[in-house]
Order: sequence, then structure tokens, then C-alpha cells
Amino acid sequence: MATTDRQATTLALAHALTAAERGLAVIPLTRTKLPALRSPHRNNPAAPVCHGECGRFGHGVYDASTDPRRIRELFAAAPWATGYGIACGLPPHHLIGIDLDTKSGTDSSTALRELALRHLFTIPPTVVVLTPSGGRHLWLTGPPDVAVPNSAGRLAPGIDVRGAGGYLVGPGSRTEHGVYGAAPGTAHLPPAPCPRALLRLLLPPPRAASRTGSGTSTAGHGQGLVQFVLAAHEGQRNTRLFWAACRAYENGLGPALIPALIEAARGTGLSEREARATIASAARLTRGRG
Repeated sequence: MATTDRQATTLALAHALTAAERGLAVIPLTRTKLPALRSPHRNNPAAPVCHGECGRFGHGVYDASTDPRRIRELFAAAPWATGYGIACGLPPHHLIGIDLDTKSGTDSSTALRELALRHLFTIPPTVVVLTPSGGRHLWLTGPPDVAVPNSAGRLAPGIDVRGAGGYLVGPGSRTEHGVYGAAPGTAHLPPAPCPRALLRLLLPPPRAASRTGSGTSTAGHGQGLVQFVLAAHEGQRNTRLFWAACRAYENGLGPALIPALIEAARGTGLSEREARATIASAARLTRGRG
């Protein structure tokens, strides 16, 4: 490995450890911004889905950690890494990344300002990371019981969103196009809370309630939401319950379906208190939405 690559790996590890001190879970990345460690199951397509339960490295964002020892082990296993990724959606920050791209030829910054004017929100002072292509990553935090999905261009052309299951390239990372760095005056800031109106836009659009028949379709949708909660694995329970409760309220099923959702959540291992708190958050977020 060239000396410059070794230096880049050393610097990336140092930046990753600094990010971990701020509570940000990290993974090593290559110059192409992809996870540096390949899946240990890549030669076995019939293997069940694994998010790291096997105990080996190579599960992308599911390897992310704030533990300095584990981070050093990750980088030791990937000496070709020149950058690091910051996992979104994880505690304590529940990071949401707003990626304002420039490569598509669209003015994503103007698009975000127009969204802010239309929906009456303001982006608070927060961490801003400058990309080698001239784009910007805005770091925001979300509520602990809300899972913001990843999306590309859904919010507006040129605006991508990094949420649960996604990651952001960390400042100090070196890629084949250049180095990512914090914008002047923002490196010391904590990620700011996502404005409520923007958070609503980031969540999946509500499904329209059925207006036909005797309610059979609506009842079926309600049962589908209950089954969605029952299918949750550990680590998904609050997220699935919150999503299902949002859909229930948006479709006018909230009051009738809440007991069944609570029972389903208890069946997955949540306490009734946890379930009611998550459903209450969904009720607050969807109130007046439409």
C-alpha cells in the first residue's frame, strides 16, 4: 500500500474515533464511499439475511459502532479504507442527513428554501459537511421513535435523504473525488433537531383511506397494520409500531385499531407503557397532517 494510502487510513481512523466520541456510530469506507468490508456471506446467496448476528464484519452500516476498540478492529480489517461512514437513525442522535446534491444540474439549495417557505420551517444552525462536488450534507436529529426512510429526489430534485439504515460520509474522509470537510463555523455544533414540518415531509406519504364498500377494505388494511407490527424483530419493534400507528391515524382507524396495535406490540416484547408512548408520538405527529 502506498504511503499516502496508509496516511489516509490513519487520518480516517482518527476522524472516525473523534466522531464516535460525539456518539456517532461509524464504519470504514473505501475511496468509492462504499463500506470497506465485504459481506462474509457474498459467496452463499442462499444464506439467510444477516445483520451481523454471525459475529463477523462485513454487514455495512450494521457494523457501525461507537466503541473505540471495535472501530480500531474494523479499520484493522480494512487497511485500504480512506474514509468513514456515520450511521443514521441510531441513538443517541438518531441522525437524519439532508444531502443537497449538485451533480444532477438542479439547484437543490433553492429547492430546499422553497420547501421551507411553503411549509413554514427554518433549518436551524447545525453541522454542515461540504462534499468534493460542491454539495452539502445537513445533519439533523429525529425523535427516537421515528424512523425516517432513505430516499433520493422524493423531497425535491437534487435532495437525497439519509435515514434509518443509511449513512453519511464523515468529514475528513478522502474519496476518489476529494476530501469531505465541515463547513467553517459548523464543526463544533451539535446536530440540530429536525423541524417538525420537515419531519412530516420526510416520512412516507399517507395512504388514502378506502371510501368504497362497507368498510371491508379499511378493516383489511387495519389487520394488515397489526400483522406488520407482529412481524417485527428485535430492534424493529418501536419503528414498526410507530409506522403502523401513523398509517392508522392517517386512515381514520386510530381509535378503533389502537387496542389491537398495543396487543400486537406486547406480543413482540414491548411493554404496554412503551407501546402507548410510541402510539402517542404517532398521534401527535399525524395530528393535522394531510
